[in-house]
Amino acid sequence: MELNVLFDIGFLLIFIGIILLFVGMIREANKSSDNDQKAQVGGVIFIGPIPIVFGSSKGIAKWMIIVAVILFVLIVIFYFLV
Repeated sequence: MELNVLFDIGFLLIFIGIILLFVGMIREANKSSDNDQKAQVGGVIFIGPIPIVFGSSKGIAKWMIIVAVILFVLIVIFYFLV
């Protein structure tokens, strides 16, 4: 029974995440383009144990490196716990 509850919670979290993505896209599309704000984009992709970090500026790339290190440590911790 616990497995069904965990599955339902995971499915619900994914569904909420998709809804938040759509709400965010709609809000950004409705903003006026008169602002001179620049968007910064970055991300981390793990291929096995190797993180690949990318970013649109040096500042966001540094933050993504920090996120990659934190995620790597969490992955190692969870690997040894199981």
